Amino acid sequence: MYQPRHFDVSDTATLHTAMRAHPLATLITLQGGELVADEVPFFLDATPTSSHPLGVLKAHVARANPLWQRHDPSHNVLVVFKGPQAYVSPSWYATKAEHGKVVPTWNYIVVQAGGRLTHKDGDAVWLRAQLDAMTHSQEGRRATPWQVDDAPADYIAQTMRAIVGIEIPIDSLVGKWKVSQNQPAQNREGVLRGLTDTARHAPDSVTLAMAQAVRDQGTATT
Repeated sequence: MYQPRHFDVSDTATLHTAMRAHPLATLITLQGGELVADEVPFFLDATPTSSHPLGVLKAHVARANPLWQRHDPSHNVLVVFKGPQAYVSPSWYATKAEHGKVVPTWNYIVVQAGGRLTHKDGDAVWLRAQLDAMTHSQEGRRATPWQVDDAPADYIAQTMRAIVGIEIPIDSLVGKWKVSQNQPAQNREGVLRGLTDTARHAPDSVTLAMAQAVRDQGTATT
C-alpha cells in the first residue's frame, strides 16, 4: 500500500480499534496462481504473545468455499479492513478562493493485516469458541443479546458441519488514515464543515464518522 508519511498510523491499539469497529474485511488469497478476494467477518484476538505480538485473526467460511483448501500456504494472505470514507469537494477548501489550485480527493481509513492462513477443519472446540466470540463481539452491546445457545443444539451442530474455521496470526499490520492531514488548518476546517453539512442534509453515518476522524486528527495536531 502506498503510504505517505503523514497518513501513516502505526499504533497497534489504534489499528486494533479500527479492525474491531469494521470487522467485515476483504481476505485476499492466492489460489491456483490467481488472486481471489472474499468478504469475511473476522474476530480479532488481540492477546499478545511472544510469537505474535500483533494478535490473531479468527473467522469461519462455508465449507463449500474453496479458499480454505486451495489457498497457497507458502504465501501470506492479506486482510483489508475498510473504515469510513468520503468524497472531499475542492469547494470546501478556503484556499480555493485564494488561488484556485485545488482538486477533488477522497478521504478514507484502511488497515491491512498480513500473515499465513491455516484452517481448522475438524476442530469443533476451536470452531465453537470462534462462533461464541464473534457473536458476543456483535451482540454484547444489545439489551437482549442473542447467543449461540439460543438456537437448537442439533441446528448448531448441523451448521458447524457446513463451515470451516480459519486462523491468521498477524505478522504485519499497517494503517492509513487519509483524513486531510496534508491540508492547512483552514482547509481542514472547511472539509469538516462540508462533511457535516453533507450528513445533515442526507443522513449518513459513514460521512459523520469521517467528519469525526477529520476532527480528531485536527485535535491531535494542535
